[in-house]
Order: sequence, then structure tokens, then C-alpha cells
Amino acid sequence: MAWEDEQNPWGKKKGPQTPEELIAILIQKVKEAFGVAGTGGSSGGGEGGAKRPAAGGPGVGKLAMVIIVILLLSVANSAYFTIKPGEQGVVLRLGKYLKTANPGFSFKIPMVDEVIKVDVKAVRKEEFGFRTKRAGQRSVYDKRGYDEESLMLTGDKNVIDVEWIVQYTIKDPVAYLFKVRNVSQAVKDVSETSIRRIVGNMDFDYVLGNRDLLAAMTAREMQKELDRYESGVDIGKVQLQDVNPPEAVKPAFNEVNEADQDMKRLVNEAEENYNREIPRARGRAKQILEEAQGYSVQRVNKAEGETARFLDILTEYKRAREVTRKRMYLETMQEILPEVDEIFLVDEGQKSILPLLNLNKSNK
Repeated sequence: MAWEDEQNPWGKKKGPQTPEELIAILIQKVKEAFGVAGTGGSSGGGEGGAKRPAAGGPGVGKLAMVIIVILLLSVANSAYFTIKPGEQGVVLRLGKYLKTANPGFSFKIPMVDEVIKVDVKAVRKEEFGFRTKRAGQRSVYDKRGYDEESLMLTGDKNVIDVEWIVQYTIKDPVAYLFKVRNVSQAVKDVSETSIRRIVGNMDFDYVLGNRDLLAAMTAREMQKELDRYESGVDIGKVQLQDVNPPEAVKPAFNEVNEADQDMKRLVNEAEENYNREIPRARGRAKQILEEAQGYSVQRVNKAEGETARFLDILTEYKRAREVTRKRMYLETMQEILPEVDEIFLVDEGQKSILPLLNLNKSNK
């Protein structure tokens, strides 16, 4: 329209349509800033040699300044970095390790230095034989499809199902980043290798009854192997979640356990009876031996006394036979008669027996 042409003495402006045109305009502005002016071509309308106005006008210059300011701000912003507590920063200069930055504010060369932040306080976890679907007070686990991780062969050729967790932290961020390509996979492989080797040297019952020992041995073995790889990790804990026979043999295993418990119960009862009866029998045997020994001493002493008495009587009998015989008869009658209730005197010429009335005995 004529009014629009009057308002714009330069006529309609046509802005840059493509990035190439924008770059060309920026280059032209830089040339003009350094005093290198572009010359326009001659026209056949009588205006030859006249200098054309710069394409783009003042708006392009402002845009270039904005872009330059943005670039400068971006460069200034990339000249420093901040490391949070619990982290360490690995600084690379042109791809080569330069230093390790501790938590805090630090500077670096923009476009030259690169910083990789590593959380060295976070506890990382690897699960074997199961996966946690939902963690919480009542965690939910998924055990399907992980039998290859958990099934192992013991030293006595039995199959056992072992589920465990490995917790570790990063102790050397440089080794963690550059010594091993995949540290998580290395921890998994080393963990399976270590625990399978240890379980393979133990009996089935020993594995079931010594979980803590198995976990401690696995942690030591893993740390030794990972240090040899220079993985830069520190094994914090190996925890056995579940140690059981495979599902297919659990019923038979439970029956074996019940039989084993019954056997142990019977053995304990037998040992209890043994501990009760054997000391009693030994005490009774000792008592019988002591009584026999005492009886033996008593009989021997009595026999010796009877022998000595008999010999004394024999000596007196040889000296006075009638007196000794009568005395022996009277002494014998003194011992016998008090024990006799009734006495019968029989005369040689009497045919009937006359009872002797015992006057000392009260009649009832």
C-alpha cells in the first residue's frame, strides 16, 4: 500500500529466510565492524557506483550482539562447577585424567576440561536369585526366571537354592570410571563365581547351618578379586536372603529333616537315659563291692575268731575233758532254752510224754 511505503522510506525489508543467510549476514556485520565494507554492483539505471545499504538493517546487529552475549555467558558458566557432599569429581583435560575434586566450588577451563561427578557415598545393590518389585515394610519379590543365578551344587553333590544380596560403595572413582568397562556386571560375575566356589567346597547341611560364615567368606573373596581387577569398589555386605533345597525336592527334604529330628530326639533321650542309669549302676556296683568287701572282712574275722576260740577250747579240753564237756553243754543249753516255748522231759523207762509246766510264762 502507498501508506506503508510512505511509513517505510527504505521500502519493504526482507529478513533472512535460512540459517545460511543468517550466517552470511553475521559475517557481513563482522566485516563492517572491522572496516571491510562490501561494494555493490552497478545498475543500468544511472545509479552506477552508488553504495547499497547493508542487508538486514540494525535488527541483525542486535541479534548478533545477543548471540555473542549468550555465548560469553555460556563460556563463563562452564568455567566453574560444584561438587555436592558425598560426591567426588573426576576432572579430565582433553580426555586425560587431571585430578579428583572434593566437594565444594572449583574452576576449570571451558571447552577443554570435563568433569564427571561420582557419588561415593551411595550404597549400590545387586540381587541374585530374585528381584525386588516393591520395597517397603512388606517388600514384594519376584523369583521367577532367576533359577540360573541361585541353583548351586554342594560338595556332597546336592543341589541347593541360594538367594543373596551384595551391597557395595565406590572407594576409588578414577578406577571405577576407567579400569573396568562395566563395574556392575563385574560385581555380579565375581559374586557368582565366589559363592559357587565356596558352596562347592561345603556339604549341604553345613551350608544350611552356617549362613553367616558363608556370607563373610564370600565378601572377603569378592573384595580380593575386585581389588585385583582395580574396580574401585568396596564390598560392604553380603547377605543371604534364603537358603533352601529346590522346590522339586522340598517334600523329600522335609521328610529327611523330620527323620533327622526324630533321630536326634531319640539320641538325646538315649543319652539322657545313659547319663541317668550308668552312674546309678556304677554307684550300685560300687556299693555291692563295698558290701562284699565288708562281708568278706567280717566273715574272715569271725572265722578267725571262731578258730581261735575253738583252739582255746581244744587246749582246755585236752587238759580236763569232763569239765570242759559239761561246761560246753551248760553254755549251749543257756543259749537254747530261753528260745524254747515248751520243754518235754522224756524218761528212758516212761512210755508217755509228760509236759513240763512253764511257771515263768503267763497263761493266756
